Amino acid sequence: MELTDKVAVVTGASSGLGRHFSEQLIDRGAQVFGLARSTDTLSALREDLGAAFHPVTCDVRDEDDVATAFDTVVDARGRIDVLINNAGLAQFGPVDEQSTEAWDVQQETNVRGVFLCTRAAVPTMKQQNADEGFGGHIVNIASIAGLLGNPNISAYNASKFAVRGFSEATMKELREDGIKVSCVYPGSIATNFFDVAGVDMTDNPLQPEDVAQTVLHLIEMPNNHLISEVVMRPLRPRG
Repeated sequence: MELTDKVAVVTGASSGLGRHFSEQLIDRGAQVFGLARSTDTLSALREDLGAAFHPVTCDVRDEDDVATAFDTVVDARGRIDVLINNAGLAQFGPVDEQSTEAWDVQQETNVRGVFLCTRAAVPTMKQQNADEGFGGHIVNIASIAGLLGNPNISAYNASKFAVRGFSEATMKELREDGIKVSCVYPGSIATNFFDVAGVDMTDNPLQPEDVAQTVLHLIEMPNNHLISEVVMRPLRPRG
C-alpha cells in the first residue's frame, strides 16, 4: 500500500510503540488518528508530530467511545485504510495471587479493545473494497506471549493467545473482502511496558523504532501480498 494521503488509526498512540507507529506513518505521508485515554498526552504529541496527527480521546474498552472515535475518523476523512490495534497492557504475578481486576483489565484492553476497534473499522474497509478493489489493512500487535505460555503471566498469555486466534479467524474471514489482517508477535521492547507490568526488562530488548519499521514494511507490501504473521525477537536478549 502506498501510504501517501492514506488514513490510519493507531490505538494506544500516546506513548511507546504507538508513538513510533504514528511517526513513521506520518513520515510516509499518511494522516494518523491517534487513539488513547490521555487527552493531554495526545495533545502534546500533536505538537510534536504536526497537523497530520489527529488526537482522539478514546478508551478502547468502551463500546460507545470506540464507536464515536471511528465515526470521528470517517466524518473527517471519509475512509480508514490502516488500523493498528496496538493498545495493550500487562500485570504479571502468580495465578493464585492475581486479582479479578488485574485479569479483567488485561482481557478488556488486550482482547475486547481489538475486537471493538476491528468491528468498527471493517464496514468502512468493506465499502472501500467494493468501490476501489482493496479494503485496507488491520495489524494486531500481540506478543511472543501469544505463542508461548510462561509462569506468572497467565492472564497476559490468555489475552495474547486470544488475539492470535482472533487474528487468524478474521484474516480468513476478511481476505475475500480485500482486507488484510496481520498479527505481530514481538519479544521484549524498550518501552514503558515493563514499568507498567512491574517487572524488569531484558538487558538487550528490541528497539521500538525497529518494530515500527517492520510493521510499516508489512503495510507497504503490494495489495495482493499478505503477510499474516511475523515473530520478532532480540538476537541477544541478555546483551
